[in-house]
Amino acid sequence: MNEERVLALAGLFQATALAQQLANEGRCDEGAFEASLGSVFRIDAPSVVGVYGDVAGVRLGLRNLISQLDETGRDMAITRMAVTVMRLERSLARHGSLLGDLQQGIVSAQRQVEHFGKDSPQVIKRLAELYASTLSTLKPRVMVTGNPQQLQQSNVVEKVRTSLLAAVRSAVLWRQVGGRQWQLLLYRRQCSMLARGLLTGATLDNG
Repeated sequence: MNEERVLALAGLFQATALAQQLANEGRCDEGAFEASLGSVFRIDAPSVVGVYGDVAGVRLGLRNLISQLDETGRDMAITRMAVTVMRLERSLARHGSLLGDLQQGIVSAQRQVEHFGKDSPQVIKRLAELYASTLSTLKPRVMVTGNPQQLQQSNVVEKVRTSLLAAVRSAVLWRQVGGRQWQLLLYRRQCSMLARGLLTGATLDNG
């Protein structure tokens, strides 16, 4: 386990936590959402931390990761989603044409970013549609449970799907830097210690 893998994991847990917040409350941590949304477009970032802007971009994810690893205030819904997203990433890797469609869709959405801005409703809607037309067609499907009233609102559903797209982005990154699911079991304590160190550093840097 190393810092790069922990950051990618934090990105994954952050995006699933955002999806859960949205499903329950219809709103989420806007700073974390912006960082996760940005990660979708940073395909050629020079480093793992660059994918999220900086370590502070995944503070929510680091806190959630520590909670899951230490089993203190653990949210099983977030853990289940994260594991399902890891499996979904493996399924995506076996479907080359779908992966190509996904990459083309992100490039297309990037043009909207330049016109409307990254966190505009138009861009979020486009990414949500992209998730629905690609990743939603694969198994396993990521099941999001929450407040039925919130999940009936199209703008909330779009943000949930966009968060799940960001989660898959982080799962791809996790795999690229050598992350494997069994490492979470074998190196749980080491992963937690690294996450705590990163979180402390990010908190000190940002006041």
